[in-house]
Amino acid sequence: MTASPDTAAPSGRDSGAAPPARRRGGKLPLPALLALATAVFLTSLTETLPAGLLPGMSHDLRVSESATGQTVTVYAIGTALTAIPLTAATAAWRRKRLLLTAVAGFAVANTVTAVSSVYGLTMVARFLAGVAAGLAWSLLAGYARRMVEVPLQGRAIAVAMTGIPVALSLGVPAGTFLGQALGWRVAFWAMTALAVVLLVWIAAVVPDHPGLPRGERPRMLRALGVPGVRPVLFVTLVFVLAHTVLYAYIATFLDGLGMGDDTDLVLLAFGVASLLGVWVVGAQIQYRLRSLTIAGTLLVAVAAAWLGVLGDGGAPVYVAAALWGLGWGGLPTLLQTAVGDAGGDRADAAQAMLVTLWNVAMAGGGVLGGVLLDAAGSGSFPWTVLVLLLPVLAVVLAARGHGFPSRRRAA
Repeated sequence: MTASPDTAAPSGRDSGAAPPARRRGGKLPLPALLALATAVFLTSLTETLPAGLLPGMSHDLRVSESATGQTVTVYAIGTALTAIPLTAATAAWRRKRLLLTAVAGFAVANTVTAVSSVYGLTMVARFLAGVAAGLAWSLLAGYARRMVEVPLQGRAIAVAMTGIPVALSLGVPAGTFLGQALGWRVAFWAMTALAVVLLVWIAAVVPDHPGLPRGERPRMLRALGVPGVRPVLFVTLVFVLAHTVLYAYIATFLDGLGMGDDTDLVLLAFGVASLLGVWVVGAQIQYRLRSLTIAGTLLVAVAAAWLGVLGDGGAPVYVAAALWGLGWGGLPTLLQTAVGDAGGDRADAAQAMLVTLWNVAMAGGGVLGGVLLDAAGSGSFPWTVLVLLLPVLAVVLAARGHGFPSRRRAA
């Protein structure tokens, strides 16, 4: 059996590591988990921040908004191309060292983005930020799982993954506000400052764990043969693609409804609802992973249909954004947990493939959104989301035995 660097049991060689939560009565180690949540926040906000800043960035970089939207795409490409090879290459690294390296990478990449006036240099910085994300995403969920007893693993992942909806509910609206008030570069400088603070936080409170013994590597392709892994990976690819088509161009879509100045408020409604979604998933995932995934898919589909029929802005846009956030917020936790459960002793390899496909979908959503924007206008985005979610729902419903089972397998 190949042990995962982020799920293997502690060994005698793990000298100097802080004792995991299961040795402290099974309580959630909140300071450490919140540090991981902040790392998730940093990763997610760095990825999605341009969505609220497209007009200002495109003006200063002297390119079109669809070209600026590719800053999201190239970030995702950086992660997609490097998540699997970096997971293999750094498998023997101690986990804390790897996490600190990833966060330092974000500090450098966001600093370059903040000072760059050249589109090509900005794209290089965004690619390098994506590489840092590949390092981070390959270990964050496993790191959270490893800190606690098995019955608490779903909740531990849920706490760590709150960084995503917090980034969407507070980070992107705040970044959009800063961009509108002080210029988009200030938002990226703020990200650099956060990364520096996070480096100190991780060093102080996050326990260290060993990687794999030298010479051992995660076996990626074998995980595809494990029942349940492929359905989860398919759902990840298509669901994230659907979400990104609309989210990466949300400022442009709202412009088309006459609500361009309200982008930050709409994103706030989306993000607050996402936080509620994470809370619901964290409380119920141990028993209702399948039904929660179905419900999330249906909520996002209803929101897309609602946005598709709107002729102008107003209160219905906020309602649709809230439904979208409620359905989307818990999805990362659901998919991370589903692939970990399905992968079993190959969960590390399955996790790396999920990270890769997630970012392939982010890149594909950025490209597809740009093509749709130029060819059919922003009004085509919600209908594209709806069409893509149909096979997602079909696969979740069909994967009753493995992948999205009616009852989670006992650990």
